[in-house]
This record gives sequence, structure tokens and C-alpha cells, in this order.
Amino acid sequence: MGREAKCDVPPKSRLDKLGVKPGQRIVILGVDDAAFEREVRAVTGDVTVGRGRACDLLFFQVDRASALARLPRLRAAIAPAGAVWAIWRKGVPMLGEDAIRDAAIAHGLVDVKVVAFSPTLSGLKLVIPVAQREVGAKRTTRGRRGVGA
Repeated sequence: MGREAKCDVPPKSRLDKLGVKPGQRIVILGVDDAAFEREVRAVTGDVTVGRGRACDLLFFQVDRASALARLPRLRAAIAPAGAVWAIWRKGVPMLGEDAIRDAAIAHGLVDVKVVAFSPTLSGLKLVIPVAQREVGAKRTTRGRRGVGA
């Protein structure tokens, strides 16, 4: 048989891949991508940059291994069904997916997805394991505490 016809399905946008949805509370900490903040603000108006607070999704750029010590505070800031996206520069041998994953596990988070965040950055989605989420916890961040920047 001949070749199958290709579907003309447009590729997912970066925000679709990252799970950013209208109405979510988003925190962006040190992400080195100027267009990203504009993209997020176009989807949800509830965006905080440069300081932490209670949120659904938290985007955190990791420039050195010592920054991973912040994971417990970042975990405390996200909603039970929320996520921390650890963003790192591609090609940095001592700071990559494995190092971030190991630190996440040590601080009670598990990785569930990896993405090419941009041509120069990668991202790893970290979540609270389902078994450790608060019983009956709501998906929203109302009443959760923030995290210092």
C-alpha cells in the first residue's frame, strides 16, 4: 500500500505542553525567556514574577545545583495537584535532568514530564506524589502559603 495521508494537526503550543490554563495562579522565578512571561499573561492574568506565593504552577530556573535546595519551599507553595517546572540550560553537564530528578525525589517530588522549553532551555515537571497529597484537598491554591524568592 502507499503512504498514509498525514493529518494536518498543528503542533501543541509551549503553554499547552506545560499545562498552563486560564484561571491558574502562576509563579515565574528567574526563567531566562522574555517571551514566556508574555505568553503566560495572555492566558491567565494571575502571574507573579520574581517572588514566590501560593500557586498552581511554579516555573523555576535552576542555574546551579545549590538552587535545588529550594525545592521543599517550592513544593509547599504549589496546590496539591499543582506542579513545579524546573527549567535548566541545555548542555550543562553537571546540572541536567538526572540531577534535578534526584533532588526532587529527595524532597518529596516526582517527575512526570520533560519538555524542550525553548531552543536553549529544558524543563522537568515535578509534582507531589498522589499518595502524599492532602486527602480531600482542592485543586486551587486559595489559602496555601507562598514561598520566599
